[in-house]
Amino acid sequence: MTNPVRVAIVDDHPMIAEGIQSILEAYDDIEVVGAFFKGRDIINAVETLRPDVVLMDLNMPDIGGLTATEIILERCPETKVLILSMHDSREYISSALSHGAMGYILKDVPTEEIKTAIDTVIGGERYLCTGAQGSLAPPIGTSREQLTGREQTILLQLAQGKSNKEVAAVLDISVRTVETHRKNIKRKLGISSTAGLTRYALEHGVLQGTSVRL
Repeated sequence: MTNPVRVAIVDDHPMIAEGIQSILEAYDDIEVVGAFFKGRDIINAVETLRPDVVLMDLNMPDIGGLTATEIILERCPETKVLILSMHDSREYISSALSHGAMGYILKDVPTEEIKTAIDTVIGGERYLCTGAQGSLAPPIGTSREQLTGREQTILLQLAQGKSNKEVAAVLDISVRTVETHRKNIKRKLGISSTAGLTRYALEHGVLQGTSVRL
């Protein structure tokens, strides 16, 4: 018998988190390893728990779901993050996927669909519920991928002349993670050199700290 899928649930409404937990615990092939009500709590616990899947709410008071998703994936790259949200707009869905989420489902989906979504992302495939599938088509006129908040933060550090090692120390992440982000930033922006990144940062106000958050 294969090991059960280890699932962590994150939602700032305890009744929702505990409700989802009771639903998932009815399945023999799922083990709920924790229900958390703050983004910071799952971030602090993820390296110990090593969940296979994190069901993540987007809107939380301390650390939002998008930032929490990025940090979780930096610390536990094998973990799959599945966004469970009440928001069905293209902006929310596209942003979640660009931050590394493997799937997006709305909170009003049938119980069985949550299980289907978990099985799908564990299998290595992206899952979007019917109400979220429209996000796959980019808006008209959009040709360049947007930088995530974490990538903007790293771009700011690099544009200030810091090395990968120095950026890793400032953000408390590995040098390898910085290198991965650096490659993704260059790919998204179509820039091949560090000087080009600095020029981009100057032209777009990044060096003044606009829209850059940890």
